[in-house]
Amino acid sequence: MIFKVLYQQSRDEVPVRENTETLFLEADDIRNVRKKLTDKPYNVEFIQPLTGKFLDYEKKSAEFKLEKI
Repeated sequence: MIFKVLYQQSRDEVPVRENTETLFLEADDIRNVRKKLTDKPYNVEFIQPLTGKFLDYEKKSAEFKLEKI
């Protein structure tokens, strides 16, 4: 399954919408996504599973790139 992760670059900063970054990961479940990101300094705001039309929409975006973590 593919997940969309919204995050801030640093855990020390207060989340600001304009600074939110996005990455896409393939994992079995949300717990597995969090485990993959534990060694990163990210402040994870939200993890969204993508399926069906939501996934198709994101794939059309120029920013869609599956990360290898």
